Amino acid sequence: MQPVDLKNSLDSDLVTIAQDQHGSALGRKAASVLLSRYQGHVYRWSRRYLRDDDLALDLSQEVLLNAYRKIESFGGKANFSSWLFTLTKNRCLDQLRKRSLPTTELTESFWLADPAADPETLILDLEEELLLKAKLSKHLSLQEQDAFWLRYVDGLPIDEITTTLAIAGASGARGVLQKARRKLRNFWPHPQVKKGEQEHE
Repeated sequence: MQPVDLKNSLDSDLVTIAQDQHGSALGRKAASVLLSRYQGHVYRWSRRYLRDDDLALDLSQEVLLNAYRKIESFGGKANFSSWLFTLTKNRCLDQLRKRSLPTTELTESFWLADPAADPETLILDLEEELLLKAKLSKHLSLQEQDAFWLRYVDGLPIDEITTTLAIAGASGARGVLQKARRKLRNFWPHPQVKKGEQEHE
């Protein structure tokens, strides 16, 4: 039997191996390779919510271990990254409730222009980034902030964001993002976006 090239396998294939071969050396290896791909993502997600580097590191390791133990429960209705984001977010919110900390402050910058535009229109200068960081939590709902994070930082597709955040309505995450961008432009107009210009995702 030819050895499986786990490092170059798709996430979905690794999930299948980890579930079908659960408890075996191959199953453990597949799960390890899969989770290692998202180690940095889980840490960034944790750090955004917790705003504490050390705690985020500890919690991200806990989330990854929990994902390993629960991998058989992943049903494949969403992408693996969506499932992992949900696990991370729920664990972070549990931690924040214990510490009575605010849950809506963002500590990362976002791209507001059309993702398909040229790079110069996507890069904010330092002053704009600092302003955006200070204002996002004040003007956007938690769902809108999460949608921005997943779209503009992690690059997740619109459909996947809709599933991850369980967004209802025909327009899904697209509608949430467009609404959030309109809110942001009310206090921070982007020089590259003309007033009345149609928004795209």
